[in-house]
Amino acid sequence: MQGFRDSATARSSGQPCDCLSPLRAAAEQLRQKDLRISQLQADLRRPPPAPAQPPEPEALPTIYVVTPTYARLVQKAELVRLSQTLSLVPRLHWLLVEDAEGPTPLVSGLLAASGLLFTHLVVLTPKAQRLREGEPGWVRPRGVEQRNKALDWLRGRGGAVAGKKDPPPPGTQAVVYFADDDNTYSRELFEEMRWTHGVSVWPVGLVGGLRFEGPQVQDGRVVGFHTAWEPNRPFPVDMAGFAVALPLLLAKPSAQFDATAPRGHLESSLLSHLVDPKDLEPRAANCTRVLVWHTRTEKPKMKQEEQLQRQGQGSDPAVEV
Repeated sequence: MQGFRDSATARSSGQPCDCLSPLRAAAEQLRQKDLRISQLQADLRRPPPAPAQPPEPEALPTIYVVTPTYARLVQKAELVRLSQTLSLVPRLHWLLVEDAEGPTPLVSGLLAASGLLFTHLVVLTPKAQRLREGEPGWVRPRGVEQRNKALDWLRGRGGAVAGKKDPPPPGTQAVVYFADDDNTYSRELFEEMRWTHGVSVWPVGLVGGLRFEGPQVQDGRVVGFHTAWEPNRPFPVDMAGFAVALPLLLAKPSAQFDATAPRGHLESSLLSHLVDPKDLEPRAANCTRVLVWHTRTEKPKMKQEEQLQRQGQGSDPAVEV
């Protein structure tokens, strides 16, 4: 009624009547709704976008995994477990380095059956550097000669006894990781390290008497380290907690592990030649995720085996364990 009165008033006053404005506004609203419905229908008919495809393996930087190993009862079990983890990682090259005078049938056979791209290296730890009977494992650094042997091979100094014998050609985009044979590794860890530009770092679980040790990160930069033992070391990190870009290692030919380094400083003896702590590249969600664990297999108790051997009834030595 109010609209009728307004119209009547407009006519009686001689003013022009704009009676169609409300109708035009309503028609425009309907037109906008129809247009939106048409757009939604078109979106529904459109095929979904193809999922992003991961890079082809050939386009990925290679990960060189350096593993020192030595003969003991659990050696094969450790290497089988590690090799099966590594087999899940694309574009990976395993550098397995024996602490021995020559290649052993156990390690040679395991590598041949692994299905992995590998290089088999051998170097014996000098007697002066070997653990003596009864000494705890932390007294002398282990695996030094073996890791340095792998660095020599990467730098083109040869020495391979089996597998791929030629070192990576100049310009190879790759990363080098030192993976002991008794640790536990998540497959994710290797993708975290793959695109390392200099030296990348992350936490390591069950090490140093703590639930984990690792870098402390603020605003994407390493500002300190969570560790309880000798926190003033130049690089208070575990061997499993960093990776190095191959071009950086090749550009620093004198960088290697120092067998005479004080306890706990073996990692620092290499890293001090390569990077400043402030330039470390945090990985694993800014070092908030643990993707590698410093596990150790319990030494088997062979009391019954020794007793049977004394009776001439020990386990068949021809059966490889």
